[in-house]
Amino acid sequence: MTIRDIILRIFPPPRKPVPRSAWWLPITSMALFLGVCFTLDFTNKLIFTRPSAFWLTLLFPWFWWMIAAGHAGIGGTRRAWVYGFRWVLLCLVIAALAQPRSVRSDKSMSVIFAVDTSASISPNMRQEAIKFAVNTANTKPQKDSVGLVFFGRDAAVELPPMQSFPFEAINVQVNNDGTNLASSLSLSSALIPDDKLGRIVLVTDGTETEGDLDRVLDELAARKIPVDVLPISYDHDKEVWVERLDLPRFVRSGETYEAAAIVSSLSPGKGKLILKENGNVIYQDDVTYQAGKNRYTLPITLREDGYYEYEAIIETAKEDDQHARNNRAISYLFLQGKGSVLMVTNLEGDKRDWESMRDALQLAKRQVRLISAYELPSDPLALLPYDCIVMVNVPADQLSLPQMQAMRDAVFHQGSGFVMVGGDQSFGPGGYHHTLVEEILPVTMDVQNKKILPKSALAITLHTCEFPQGNTWASRITKQAIQVLGSQDDVGVLVFDWQGGDEWLFPFTPAGQYNQLAMKINSAQIGDMPSFATSMRLALNGFKNNDAAERHMIIISDGDPQPPPPGLLQEFVNNKITVSTVAVFPHGTQTQTMQAIANVTGGRFYFPQDANKLPSIFIKEAKTLRRSMIQNKVFNPIIDFPSPILKGIDGLPDLKGYILTTPKPRSTTILEGPEQREPDPVLATWRYGIGKTAAFTSDLSSNWAANWMGWQHYQAFVSQLIKDVARVSTSSNMHMQAFTSGNTGIVTVEDFEPDSPLYNISAQVIGPDGQSHTVPLEQIAPKRYEARFDLWGEGRYQVIATASGDGKNQRMHAGFVVPYSQEYLRFGSSPMTVKNIVEKTGGNLLTPETTAAQVFPQDRKERFTSKPSFDWLLLALCCLLPLDVAIRRVQVDKQFFKDLFGPHKTITPKQETFDTLLKKRKAVKDQLHQTDDTPKTKAKSTSGPRQSQMEIIVEQKVDDAPTRSTENKPTQADSDDDSTTSRLLRLKRKQRGDQDDNQPS
Repeated sequence: MTIRDIILRIFPPPRKPVPRSAWWLPITSMALFLGVCFTLDFTNKLIFTRPSAFWLTLLFPWFWWMIAAGHAGIGGTRRAWVYGFRWVLLCLVIAALAQPRSVRSDKSMSVIFAVDTSASISPNMRQEAIKFAVNTANTKPQKDSVGLVFFGRDAAVELPPMQSFPFEAINVQVNNDGTNLASSLSLSSALIPDDKLGRIVLVTDGTETEGDLDRVLDELAARKIPVDVLPISYDHDKEVWVERLDLPRFVRSGETYEAAAIVSSLSPGKGKLILKENGNVIYQDDVTYQAGKNRYTLPITLREDGYYEYEAIIETAKEDDQHARNNRAISYLFLQGKGSVLMVTNLEGDKRDWESMRDALQLAKRQVRLISAYELPSDPLALLPYDCIVMVNVPADQLSLPQMQAMRDAVFHQGSGFVMVGGDQSFGPGGYHHTLVEEILPVTMDVQNKKILPKSALAITLHTCEFPQGNTWASRITKQAIQVLGSQDDVGVLVFDWQGGDEWLFPFTPAGQYNQLAMKINSAQIGDMPSFATSMRLALNGFKNNDAAERHMIIISDGDPQPPPPGLLQEFVNNKITVSTVAVFPHGTQTQTMQAIANVTGGRFYFPQDANKLPSIFIKEAKTLRRSMIQNKVFNPIIDFPSPILKGIDGLPDLKGYILTTPKPRSTTILEGPEQREPDPVLATWRYGIGKTAAFTSDLSSNWAANWMGWQHYQAFVSQLIKDVARVSTSSNMHMQAFTSGNTGIVTVEDFEPDSPLYNISAQVIGPDGQSHTVPLEQIAPKRYEARFDLWGEGRYQVIATASGDGKNQRMHAGFVVPYSQEYLRFGSSPMTVKNIVEKTGGNLLTPETTAAQVFPQDRKERFTSKPSFDWLLLALCCLLPLDVAIRRVQVDKQFFKDLFGPHKTITPKQETFDTLLKKRKAVKDQLHQTDDTPKTKAKSTSGPRQSQMEIIVEQKVDDAPTRSTENKPTQADSDDDSTTSRLLRLKRKQRGDQDDNQPS
């Protein structure tokens, strides 16, 4: 196949002449389309991201040729319309394939002021920085927008970008014990809209304690967001701080040692050096220090085994010191001895709850230390001296979250044992549902499978909008109260909404739907409630429609709403609904109303002076509904599983009560309660982390266990219970030490075993904010291992190391305290950091005299943004395709529209037309006669040409045409009633019959 053949296949020969001058049409249409697209792209009205699609414009000549050469079967004016529509459709398809994007230009600018409020910035400097930002923003161009960000260790948005700048005071809270320039710039850049020119004005001293600044600067440079910096310059010449406190590495009980306090200063001075041991002052002396490092030795004596925390403090004149936060250092040591038992008691409880247990353990040669719940340490390392922790009838509201976290870590990471002994203030009735203590126990307080357990209902009315951060407190305490309830208990919350008045935030709903309820609580808009009556009436109606056996209501308010009518309070009494009230920041002495509500309905009245006490109040009130979990019945515990706890014990005396709980799946139930269908655990144990815990849901006192007091195996049961869960102390020849050096934590392990293998040692570091990191230790010398890691804030760091090798596994514990952030060791600004920020982002170095014209320049470039326009082209194609089909398939008769809309006229046939038809008829007849005269044999072999269908139709039309002669009048068969189709069929049959007669037989 030649090239000519290929061209002829693509461009077939024309069916009608096509003049060469007509080629101007496809060429012009191509040029027009490409010119329009180029103009749109050049003027940034429309850009095409895939310009290679424009090669498809070469199809224009082919489309034109197929239509112009008559291959489309359309002529006349319709041919021009068809090509026009095909040209438009092809243009739209090519433009869509080129992926067009509409372009928008904008010269307005969005500027974000990021102001450093870290501790290294003095209050006066901070006020000057804010004043600069406010003055500059208030004189900006009208169409520009401005936002405000404050930052320290973290960053927060004070004002999002807007054309107005309504700044009055700092409302956001950021941690000022550090400087994170990376976080502030990242947050500021995120506030800048993509369709606007962006700029960041950073006001800082340039010091940073954390964050990856270089990475963020590269991102800003890529986005072409310049950062202007107004540097805050200072250089302190007087500052004193305690760098660290060194303690002896190896100690023994009863011996005296020396601690070393390293005090650093920028200039000479005088002060008082104080050393505290576990919070008590054991040494103080006036000292004179020089510029640089000063080392002071302090005597310490370890009187017994245990945990010792030491704090060194330097006190100086105020003018000689800029920061007081860096004037102390904390360190501690642990003197390993015989493990003891820590017994935590209820400060408001009865000593008979724990006396019998303590005596039994002491008779078993166990060391027991008694402390109240308020004295429980919040540092897990402080619990390291105790092999077992025992909680005896202690309510959850007496424990803080750090204290619970410390017990949890002591069990999970340090292997300490934990035992909870029951009572009316323990387990569920004590408010431990959904707490860290419940997490470590082998039982859960959720007893939803107990059909006999009556349901409770709690309603909470929140009027907290008029004291500082009141609505934030409302969200927190409400969620904590819900967590105390069982999953089958109902809870509802009432608020005053500014739009709808008093209403249910959500009506009585099972507390098991906590996640959904928490979202509604977080989004609550709490207003100023005018009266107690409306919300109490709503609550009363809700209680009446609820089938709960126990019903209680909590109202928190400032006391200024109107009091409820006496009749409403009487309805609460008649329906046995108690109401407790909490007065917070009342106006004057407006507490009488709330006191009266509580007294009349049998509830309790609280008037806390500190908002931090609100969570414990709400937990205490919510747990009153868990009284139904207390089972006051006499029963004999059933041994369900053999255990070393029951070694040598054959039978058990009766108990007079216990707390309903549910065993967890992996726990072991040793003693069961009286229920036969669904036995309740009385004693259960399980492993949690590397520790073991136990739950005894009855008590071991003269209350429920009165029959056990004179039992001969009481001491054995108690001592064996503690022995089963307590940590087993093992001797080790490995010693671990953890300490800090600047902003780096260091862990060292030394092996003193004579013939020891090469160990693989890794350490888990648990620090502030619950963060945990695992670091491997590398051998740096024979039998000496070390690891270094970056600190992530001030607070306590716990280090648990695991050494494995030659079939041996050893665990070691250590830790340290970072008393202050590195932010308090910044005594001068950092101009190099400021210069680096400006150079990398293309910003400017500002001065306090900088005007708004420099921050908001007038000679700025336009910001172009684009968005896809494919959808519009697709819509146009969908609309034009039916029109293209209609033009090609539907023929429009102009006469039809003229007759339709013009005057009606009688149409008479033209004489010329009929004369032509008569002549044609005569010619056809003559041809037929000639066919009849031929011989039949000849006709059979050489029959004449058959009449074409057109000739038959023409003949029929001639026959049917009216003539002036009378011999052409229609017969009866050709009456007017016959249709045109019938006449055509008769004529066709007649013609075929005549031909058949001429055929030879």
